[in-house]
Amino acid sequence: MTTLSFEFFPTKTDEGTDKLLTVRDELAAYNPEFFSVTYGAGGSTRDRTLSIVRAIQARGIAAAPHLSCVGDSKQEIRDLLHIYKDEGIQRIVTLRGDLPSGAGLASSELRYANELVEFIRAETGDHFTLEVAAYPEMHPQASSAEKDIQNFVRKVKAGANSAITQYFFNADSYFYFVDRVQGMGVDIPIIPGIMPITNYSRLARFSDACGAEIPRWIRKQLEAYGDDVESITAFGTEVVTAMCERLLANGAPGLHFYTLNQAEPSLAVWRNLANH
Repeated sequence: MTTLSFEFFPTKTDEGTDKLLTVRDELAAYNPEFFSVTYGAGGSTRDRTLSIVRAIQARGIAAAPHLSCVGDSKQEIRDLLHIYKDEGIQRIVTLRGDLPSGAGLASSELRYANELVEFIRAETGDHFTLEVAAYPEMHPQASSAEKDIQNFVRKVKAGANSAITQYFFNADSYFYFVDRVQGMGVDIPIIPGIMPITNYSRLARFSDACGAEIPRWIRKQLEAYGDDVESITAFGTEVVTAMCERLLANGAPGLHFYTLNQAEPSLAVWRNLANH
């Protein structure tokens, strides 16, 4: 069965939260397996992440908070795990996380995602389903593609249950990555992360920062549309739908949409898939 899940980020205002809850309700109608909620560098959005998680759980849908280890002490993480258990949370997206400005890895008790996975398993056993991140096109800070794949395998062997990829627009990168890690003994589901295309300049900025490649033909077509939002959205929906069809037809176990706190861009793709 194809799984469906969505990602939100915590909002900074009450108005933003109200809008997010409306989006939550629109997406909930499609019976997602879970909503994930991001977590700022060094836990900077900890309280807002928790409030969004509570609002999702209140709607009767599983919430999966992101939890990063860089910049947080073991005790801070331990306290948060207890809160999540008390809130009925059963899934966590475990990440190394971004370094807070001016901080170094050496200042963290847990420095890598595999260490965080090990720590959560030691503290809570099998209570949580643990998601980890996968980078079909290589993590932007990895020293080599080989080391990046080895890092991923380490996270899985530390006790991860499944993985969500960084978004990509080249399905071959996903298939190659999955083949490689399966050949190294990885047998957990690896869910493609999907980024709908609605705004070219924002997408280009995100992609440059996270190492996601926008194929030249897509980039050039988006550039040609200029400020024509309708054409960008229609083209983006078509391109992303075609990629998702290929992913699912060739064995991807589900799709995880990076919603940017909007419902329609993700739902346009999902409805297309249902109608094909």
